Amino acid sequence: MNSGKKSNSVEILDTTLRDGAQGEGISFSVQDKLAVVRALDELGVAWIEAGNPGSNPKDMEFFRLAGELRLKNSKLCAFGSTRKKDLKPEADPQVKSLLTANTPAVVIFGKSWDLHVREVLRVSPEENIAMIAETAAFLKAWGKTLIYDAEHFFDGWLANPDYALATVKAAIDAGADRIALCDTNGGCFPDTIAEGLRAVLALAAAAGSEALIGIHAHDDSGFANANTAAAVKAGARHIQGTLVGFGERCGNTSLAAVIPSIEIKLGYPCLPAGKLELLCDTTRAVAEIANVSVPDNLPYVGAHAFSHKAGMHADAIIKIRESFEHIDPALVGNDRHFLMSEVGGRSAIAERAKKIDPSITKDHPVTAALANKLKKLEAEGWQFEGADGSFELLVRRELVAQFPERHATLLPEPLFSIEAYRVVSEHPTGETLACSHAWVKVLVDGQHEIAAAEGDGPVNAMDGALRRALTRFYPELEKVRLSDYKVRVIDGIEATAAKVRVLIESTDGVNVWTTVGVSADIIDASRAALVDSIEYKLIGDMEKENNDE
Repeated sequence: MNSGKKSNSVEILDTTLRDGAQGEGISFSVQDKLAVVRALDELGVAWIEAGNPGSNPKDMEFFRLAGELRLKNSKLCAFGSTRKKDLKPEADPQVKSLLTANTPAVVIFGKSWDLHVREVLRVSPEENIAMIAETAAFLKAWGKTLIYDAEHFFDGWLANPDYALATVKAAIDAGADRIALCDTNGGCFPDTIAEGLRAVLALAAAAGSEALIGIHAHDDSGFANANTAAAVKAGARHIQGTLVGFGERCGNTSLAAVIPSIEIKLGYPCLPAGKLELLCDTTRAVAEIANVSVPDNLPYVGAHAFSHKAGMHADAIIKIRESFEHIDPALVGNDRHFLMSEVGGRSAIAERAKKIDPSITKDHPVTAALANKLKKLEAEGWQFEGADGSFELLVRRELVAQFPERHATLLPEPLFSIEAYRVVSEHPTGETLACSHAWVKVLVDGQHEIAAAEGDGPVNAMDGALRRALTRFYPELEKVRLSDYKVRVIDGIEATAAKVRVLIESTDGVNVWTTVGVSADIIDASRAALVDSIEYKLIGDMEKENNDE
């Protein structure tokens, strides 16, 4: 298979399940890997590098199960190295395992840097080239699409350009369909990447090869995304990375941040038509499976990518989007956010409140009331710029307070109330671990429910008890969990008597929202944030159900 003629598009290889799995704290079960494959296939990436079948039994089990998947857009790749020295490919167990994975494509890596050839492999330059050529030819003979990763290419090209190019030519001559040039140590600048890539393009053209030339960049100098864009501008038509950007050491090219730049700004399609708008949700889904958060400042898809705080910025962007946004966030499935603070201004408040009541304007009485409340609450230590859930509830309460007849449905009758609660932490001596217990009594529609839970800390225990008590009435709360918890002392002058601000991030596996609580008692502040979190979830579900009807 060779699609080298597709020079008007850029194909994507996602290595979340291989290079991404080498990131610190990242571990995928077999079922996790299958879920990631489904998500990436729905997004429409061309290739999914799914693991090294010769490295562990888990990857072999994955490839066995993955063979049963009916993928619509993506093709799986097994990953491995060139043959070992003094072995023929057909006698090398690791090379043979690439065939047993039964994937349409195989990715192999070989050495481009003579330093690695001498000091790591400890083989002659000629033997290294033979290892590349023979392994590539062997796998091509089995009908595989062959993607050759030229490991440490740019460092090798800077140190010994003739030898680095000779290793790539060995793969090209053996029939490689793609050549991915790797900035493995992540230390190169964009101009080096562009020059090295153009040298390989000239080499491939002289050899009469239609192989796509690509880039695999690491982020150790913070240039992975820039290096990938520079490579595409220089002629690369195959890029590798991980969707969220995590990977070994400082991570890989973040495909979520690079794909929109290539599609929207350089004009090279990377995904099937209509798929780009799935980028934000897919990135969050993959991060959720990996049990990490999408960085808030990740370009295009992060929570802060289209957030505006300054009042002048908010006012300008409402008048003309291009004033402070480089693209329309809807193109990648993201949303614009106006951060609520004392510097935000009425335009920002009105724009956020319009999501609840489209009739609200900058001069609306609710806007004026909210602006005054924000100033008063922030003076007391509350902060709403990172607490979207609590701010929405604040808007709903103000609308109902000023216009009860018109907006009664915005805030249903109290969904629940906490009648009493108790939290106890135990710190026994000896080997017994410390733990916390919580007891909660709630009232829902005239009925009482009491529940208790044990947790790793008082907030964890109270969260468990509260949701256990409410699940009888609201089963959907079983899907909700706390994904982040932050505490900040507001005024350190009062020492242990100071107020604290608690921010709680919650998720139901699809949506993420943040709520806030403030008190001199950290447990009470946490309770306030927890109550807001649950109310926000329940109100949202009720409105969605009503809209679906």
